[in-house]
Amino acid sequence: MVLTVGISRIHFPVTTLGPGRRLGIWFQGCSLRCEGCISVDTWATAKTLIPIEQLMMKLSSYLPLIDGITISGGEPFDQFEALLAIVVQLRERTKVDILVYTGYGVEDITDQLQQIKPYIDVLISDPFQRQSSQTLRLRGSDNQRLHCFTSQAVEKFAYYQQAVTTEDKVLDVMFDAEGVVWFAGIPRRDDFVKLQTLLKQQGHQIKVTADKTKY
Repeated sequence: MVLTVGISRIHFPVTTLGPGRRLGIWFQGCSLRCEGCISVDTWATAKTLIPIEQLMMKLSSYLPLIDGITISGGEPFDQFEALLAIVVQLRERTKVDILVYTGYGVEDITDQLQQIKPYIDVLISDPFQRQSSQTLRLRGSDNQRLHCFTSQAVEKFAYYQQAVTTEDKVLDVMFDAEGVVWFAGIPRRDDFVKLQTLLKQQGHQIKVTADKTKY
């Protein structure tokens, strides 16, 4: 049986979700659906699944160029078998740090965490809480926890254990061939609302991607 995965998008370089120039992998599909999530376009189950080996061929072309890998979504742990297969193969092919985001608390994924820990360096856990304050680097709300599993992670991610400063309030902006704009990073509250208002005032037409029954 061929193992497949639903992927929303892949971007390189991503500079706002961990140290250095990173390969960003977004899973498609999320059962948690946190209120206020900025990635509602990744909630729906992927209409098209791709074989893991096909995905790895695509990812391999980036590996000589990257400083790290960030996996987000969507909810990666909703496709845990695929997630585990991907990080195992990535670890075989690169020594850069691997960061995975999940909206689950570590207490809720203990079995999966034991399986995946040998292959990743960092996990950021727990659901986004819109009502929570937002003062911590790499986290959308302060209830989210950053877990370092390797000595490499402890060293590289020490900076991200500190409070957010104005220098952290940046986003990566990426465009695809169809004119769709993608943002990567941790926006401040209402940043996207302000951006939409500004663009409309300048005469731009805006279509926001949102949850669909199929992706």
